[in-house]
Amino acid sequence: MQIGVNVPNFGPGTDPDVLRRWAQTVEGLGFDLLMISDHVAVTPDVAERYPAPFYEPFTTLAWLAGVTHRIRLGTSVLVLPYRHPLLVARMAANLNRISGGRLVLGVGVGWARQEFDALGVPFERRGALTDEHLRAVRAAWEDERDYRSGHVPIWVGGNSDAALRRAVRLGEAWHPLYFTLPWLREALERVGGLAREQGRPVPALAPRIVLRLTDTPVTGPGRLAGEGTTDQVHDDLRELRALGTETVVLDPFDGDPAETLHPQRAWRALATVAALENLTGGHLPQEIPEERR
Repeated sequence: MQIGVNVPNFGPGTDPDVLRRWAQTVEGLGFDLLMISDHVAVTPDVAERYPAPFYEPFTTLAWLAGVTHRIRLGTSVLVLPYRHPLLVARMAANLNRISGGRLVLGVGVGWARQEFDALGVPFERRGALTDEHLRAVRAAWEDERDYRSGHVPIWVGGNSDAALRRAVRLGEAWHPLYFTLPWLREALERVGGLAREQGRPVPALAPRIVLRLTDTPVTGPGRLAGEGTTDQVHDDLRELRALGTETVVLDPFDGDPAETLHPQRAWRALATVAALENLTGGHLPQEIPEERR
């Protein structure tokens, strides 16, 4: 099982240098994948959770491709209805070539109604538009002479029944976000049933979970995967591996934008997981000053 990290590309502490240090830290620790999120217009509903500045994912990942060497780069998730599908196909294909075939395209339908309004995209049609755009992107990539996309895996994000159906129809992987493990086990049974009904292969499992380390155990049925002591998180990763997870993405952002001013706190948590999982890096890059750690 590969392990990735979702990196905040927004908030008051984020700038190009911080993004560079994030990328080199995650790669230096031995993680396999770096993902970032997507918003275009930071409307009030977006700003509540992900305040400006917000760095657009394709341009940001192109920058990070140039300052990293091995780590895969992806979106968790690109809001597919926000852009014309041929623009997405072009940018994703170019980014995959620029990065040496390292792109993972995670996609979703979006949730921010005010942002949809600002972009002139009908919120009520976001699911249908996502399906249409996915098909258009795949059709564009068939023109290898022009797009030269190579293989770009598409992960379909979301926890709803519609997202599960979309992952089976149109994705290489299903990318659920933030859940309890009992919920995931039940949802995997539904994914398997949908795949049988549609005569399709079961998509790979590539979840995104919280990374929230605590000194004392977190108990109760609402405990999210990735939340608790190091032993609990280690057990969660072991169970995800047993469930057939191909890649799990850790999200150390705890919801407070002020966290982006102190990324070293997240880096310490990631270093703990890297040591627990015996990742090939297991160290913070030397070029990051001690006071930044």
